Order: sequence, then C-alpha cells, then structure tokens
Amino acid sequence: MKSKLTTAQEAVSRVKEGDTIMIGGFLNGGHPENLVKALVETNSAGDLAIISNDTGSPDLSIYQLVKSGRVKRVFASYIGLNPETGRLLMSGEAAVQLFPQGTLAEKIRAGGAGLGGFLTPVGVGTVVEEGKKKVEIDDREYLLEMPLRANVALIRARQADEAGNLVINGSSRNFNIVMASAADYVIAEVDEYVKTGEIDPNHVNVPGIFVDAIVKVG
Repeated sequence: MKSKLTTAQEAVSRVKEGDTIMIGGFLNGGHPENLVKALVETNSAGDLAIISNDTGSPDLSIYQLVKSGRVKRVFASYIGLNPETGRLLMSGEAAVQLFPQGTLAEKIRAGGAGLGGFLTPVGVGTVVEEGKKKVEIDDREYLLEMPLRANVALIRARQADEAGNLVINGSSRNFNIVMASAADYVIAEVDEYVKTGEIDPNHVNVPGIFVDAIVKVG
C-alpha cells in the first residue's frame, strides 16, 4: 500500500487555478491551520472558491488566504470575525454567498452522498430564498438547495493510521466529517499517526477510503 503520509507543502501542491476548496473547522475548532498556511505560502493558484463554515479571524491563515486576492467565491455561514470577507461581500470583488449553518452542512453532505439536492423550509420568506426554486408539499413551501462538492478538502483530525482512517474528537468533528466525502482529493492534518490496526474500528469517524493524503503536525 502506497503511503499517504506527506508534507503540507506537497499536499497543497494539488490545488490548481480555479479550484474549489473545502476547509473544515469552526474558527479554531478543528481548523487545519498548517494546511491553509502552506497553501498561502507555497501555492500561488488563484481564482479559488472556498467552502467553509466561516472564514476565520485575523489570527488564522484562512484570513490571509481571503486577503490575498486569490479567492473569488466564498460559500459560508459565518463571516463576522473576518472583516476582509465582509469587505469583499460589500464591494462585490468576490462572490460571497451565505447559508444557514445547517443548510450549508447538508449541502456538503448531499454532495458527498451523490444527491441531486434537498428540500428545506429554512429561509422561506427571507432573503435566503432569492434565486432559489420553491416546492410546495402538503401546503408548506420548501427551498430546493443544491449540493456542494470541491476539488480539494483540507480537514483536521486528532489521529490517522497508515490506511487513512481518521479519529476526530468532540466538536472538532463539525464540518470535517462531511467534507471528507465531498471532495475529489482529501488532505487530513493530524496530531498522531499510527500503524494500521491500532485504531479501534468503532472509533473511526472518517474511513480511509475517503482520505488521499495525511500530514502529521506537532
């Protein structure tokens, strides 16, 4: 079996011009900081789209990525701590689209499951419904939300084995689990790397079949 273990710089070299990138985490929780930092510092690809629950704060590298001018599209649910994303939204320099957090998570899950979309009542009668198809079922209106997929996903886990099976603890699971199934190439930043068989199968949150590269940090 070919080793999935690599460096952050080598892993993010897979990102190319025009790619869509999923970035896991909620602010500092489960955020793949070292992978994003490597992307900012060693890969100059532009015209990027970012799918992330939030776009970080000034102390995180995702802020620098947004500020670099290389990001042209953002799909997120919270941008309150990144003034640069807010500026891009107001100026129109980048297309920034916001979703309710549960809707964003389900759009990603739908992308990973191969679904054509899903119906949700969340956002009906608000600005969220603008430009979206409505469907009425049993006298109730729903919005048709389309799935999201990416070329590359950067995710964070506590532990990985040689096969790429991941253990993600607590609230760090947030968007990291659903993103692992919704991208063509998945890179996991991990604290601990062990031999195959050392992780109890009952503790695996992301099966290794979804993980293409592992970067050990710390």
